[in-house]
Amino acid sequence: MSTEARAAGLPAQSAAPAWTTELHREDDALDTLAEEWDDLAARCRTATFFQAAAWQRSWWRHYGRPGALLVVLVRRDGRLVGAGAFMRRPGPFGGLTGLGAGLVDYGDILLDDECADRAAAEFAAALPLTRPWHWLELREVHPEAAVQRVYEHWRGARRRCRDSLCQYLPAVPMERLLKRVPGKTAQRTRVKMRKIAEAGVQVRSTPAAEVPAALEGLLRLHFLQWQDRGVTPEHRTERFARHLTESTTGLVATGRAAVHQFHLNGELVAVNLLLLCPSFGGLYLYGAHPALRERLDIAGLLFNAALDEAVGTGIPVLGLMRGQEPYKQRWRPDQLHNQRLLLGPAAAARAGAVHARQSAAHLLRPRFPKLGEALLARRRG
Repeated sequence: MSTEARAAGLPAQSAAPAWTTELHREDDALDTLAEEWDDLAARCRTATFFQAAAWQRSWWRHYGRPGALLVVLVRRDGRLVGAGAFMRRPGPFGGLTGLGAGLVDYGDILLDDECADRAAAEFAAALPLTRPWHWLELREVHPEAAVQRVYEHWRGARRRCRDSLCQYLPAVPMERLLKRVPGKTAQRTRVKMRKIAEAGVQVRSTPAAEVPAALEGLLRLHFLQWQDRGVTPEHRTERFARHLTESTTGLVATGRAAVHQFHLNGELVAVNLLLLCPSFGGLYLYGAHPALRERLDIAGLLFNAALDEAVGTGIPVLGLMRGQEPYKQRWRPDQLHNQRLLLGPAAAARAGAVHARQSAAHLLRPRFPKLGEALLARRRG
């Protein structure tokens, strides 16, 4: 402010904020940024548990490829207001993808709600997508995700495609939820819920220190319940067990997850992992002893505990995550497709390859199920 302006008693004008961007490629970047990262996540209304530092750091530690990490940061007057982590695909023409591969139901970045639009513009301008073969692909993006703003600010080639179907229920007490379903279904469910109450199943929320043991039980029961129908191959790996344990312990410690243990006559019969964020909770993974299914309604047991948790913490929506399993349809959930976003000079070519693989998979599945599933698995990767 000039001397003349001060002498005249004019109000001081604040300096324009300084916007800066950073690109980090160090393998320990997510560890270094963890505290800032979670502070920003608390200021981003669209952030989910999959964007929490605990999840991102754990996934990178167990699934990341050394030297392939790219972290994009946006700062306003030094404060972190935008952040996203990506992995470079192998090969000279490999692109960028979000962290998580097929293990996340919601991919996104973080933007500070107070300056989200400008932060998104700065983020888009910082993306290193300059060569003709460059592309960035983000999977499982919610229609209201923060990265949708980056997509709108991107000035180059871009494509938006449909991705997995996700389903949602209002987080209300069970009796209110039953008003969504036909009368006969509601009545049958009430009978099943009374049977659960009479059986004396005890539900316990697991403290962070006991999460590793509880998740060991979850995976054991998960394998048992799917042993005759085929379990997701990745769920059988040691790295998935380590990632699930490490990330969930951190999420439970910060209130972003709950692990429910169900005991009957002193025996552990089911474990459920519920992921939590301010906008919704998500039923991520569960395990139940096959013998329990013959006695009680497993879905009712798990849903009731999840609803109680969500209602108790003020979460408005219970997400059923990806997939259209029959037990989910009984509750008449609302349905909404995630999206796949592609940015960069090679976005059109990448979108064409994705579409061709999807079409081939759907053609092959009726006659060659395993081949079709293999193609769809590549699509999820």
